Amino acid sequence: MTASKIVAAAASGVGGAGLDIDEVFSTFLYTGNSTANRTITNNIDLSGEGGLVWIKGRSSDGYDHVLEDTERGADKALLTNTDGAAQSSGFYGVNQFNSNGFRVDDAGNVNNNSIDYVSWTFRKAPKFFDVVTWTGDGTNDRSISHNLEVSPAILIIKRTDSTSDWAVKYPASLYTGESFTGLYLNKTDARGGTTSTGQGIKAISSTDFTIISSGSNALQFNPNVNNATYVAYLFAHNNSDGEFGPDADQDIIKCGTYTGNGGSTETGSPLAAIDLGFEPQWLMIKRATGGTGNWLIIDNMRGFDVNIANKPRLLANTSGAEASSASKVVLTNSGFRIEDTDAEINADGASYLYMAIRRGPLAAPEDATKVFAIDQPGQTSPTPPRQTSGFPVDFFFWKAHTGTQTWRLFDRLRGKVMLAPNSNDAETSNTYAGFAQDQSLGIGSSSDSATDEIMYMWKRAPSYFDVVAFKGNGSAGHNISHNLGVVPEMMWVKQRPYTSDWRVYHSALGNTKVLKLNDTTASATLPSAWNSTTPTASVFTVGTSNDTNENNLSHIAYLFATVAGVSKVGSYTGNGSTQNIDCGFSNGARFVLIKKTSDTGHWVVFDTVRGIVAGNDARLKLNSTDAEVTSYDDIDAHSAGFTLNNVPLCNTDGASYIFYAIA
Repeated sequence: MTASKIVAAAASGVGGAGLDIDEVFSTFLYTGNSTANRTITNNIDLSGEGGLVWIKGRSSDGYDHVLEDTERGADKALLTNTDGAAQSSGFYGVNQFNSNGFRVDDAGNVNNNSIDYVSWTFRKAPKFFDVVTWTGDGTNDRSISHNLEVSPAILIIKRTDSTSDWAVKYPASLYTGESFTGLYLNKTDARGGTTSTGQGIKAISSTDFTIISSGSNALQFNPNVNNATYVAYLFAHNNSDGEFGPDADQDIIKCGTYTGNGGSTETGSPLAAIDLGFEPQWLMIKRATGGTGNWLIIDNMRGFDVNIANKPRLLANTSGAEASSASKVVLTNSGFRIEDTDAEINADGASYLYMAIRRGPLAAPEDATKVFAIDQPGQTSPTPPRQTSGFPVDFFFWKAHTGTQTWRLFDRLRGKVMLAPNSNDAETSNTYAGFAQDQSLGIGSSSDSATDEIMYMWKRAPSYFDVVAFKGNGSAGHNISHNLGVVPEMMWVKQRPYTSDWRVYHSALGNTKVLKLNDTTASATLPSAWNSTTPTASVFTVGTSNDTNENNLSHIAYLFATVAGVSKVGSYTGNGSTQNIDCGFSNGARFVLIKKTSDTGHWVVFDTVRGIVAGNDARLKLNSTDAEVTSYDDIDAHSAGFTLNNVPLCNTDGASYIFYAIA
């Protein structure tokens, strides 16, 4: 827990702030370079708290899943291949656990040159994850203690000194006692598909689990052979009892089951959405009954979006490369939907199990540099990414600022499709959006030859910024849930499949007014856009306007709010002279967006990379393809926000303006 969270919790009088999801779980992508002792920094404290690192090569076949944990120690790899090989010592793998990540060797399954990898890191934490090891003694009813503080929903056990399957004990609804015929992480078999024998796991509680070496049924997997060594990975299930987030009351992991119906959107009978109570960032699904099935793993860094399209998947039971899945698993803001008849995820009457981990963070940001970045090609290193953010980018827009090129806008939630804020065009496919799948700390690759791009990059975070995808129903009063956690002060909404104007809500204008992001018009009265309803901390409302709620069409919404010292959504009245705009910052604004609302006016963009200086500033227009203009002194630096000068575009006497600024 960070010191700031502890102080904040003490000041508020609550029992203490809980851990954030970003402190206990990470999906981190990297490209191998065959460099010895390469450090991967994902800000997970493994050396101090302990945990598991799971690595898989994505871009080529033959790269096994490598699992290494702090209980067994570095350079002791386990592979989830089909034969269940014993632990490998001195294997090319994780050779050091650090306070902010881990270190890998120079080749093999974890760092071969030019191979793309994904790493999933699970930190030990009560009510999330634990790792335990033991040496078998051959006795029955042996108790193995753990520190999960709840009964584990998933228990994965592997014998480490010899070949063995990866035994998986799952929710109680799928088994009873020692006679349970188990599932195995390295196999596709359904429950009961291999043998009629059990797994040797007799009971599970919040403090321990009981193992046997023999019993009333012969054992397919014996977890207590004399002198054999074992490791167990324990995963919790939060059922409104999680203790995470700033108020220590949020859930971050769900393990459950669902029953397939064999339907899809195309057949008119899609499976009902699985409600997790949160938007997941990582999901594993396995068919448990009625047939075989792979262990599918999807995550939002490689591509887990809201489109009903194939997702990049990996299979825990094979060494195959990442592939586009025929299984259409669709993200929602509170869980996921199955939109496919594929038997691997939705056979009629079959049981499926899943584990889902929440998207973070859970707390409002305290440092703007952790959630917003501006960069140009080659300005910062490393390259790639070509534009560096320092955090996973959820949303960005960019422009070649010296030329007459369109703006391009992307977000992780929609995947590889582009919108243009200066146009009412429908979204289009664009490979540049691969940023969402290929980089953990920025955008783009070193093969990009452009030199004049300016990138504005956001990370989603409570109270600060959120992205919501929704389907319109054409009806008045359509409430759309969001995860901003506070009342949105500004919203940009766009219908995606067809030509449609961008509609902008701003709290200074009220719930009957709109602006267009793609043109210069003044604010206009359009009650049907927001249904004359002010948004709340959990929903915003749209009316009958086709731009914000066309029946059965996909829409996207971007929600912005003020966070003290980080961001400011506000308004002001021009004075035709000089005035300071106080945003509550301490070192000025790095990004400023201004729009005149009482008359026509451009959406003007300023930033400190191109220059907010005591002289002429570089001005872009978000609603226009125009190149930047550098012949006016519109704006100057001011420690609390920014200073406006006597330039009509941003400070006409008596005119009304809205603005959005980031520290």
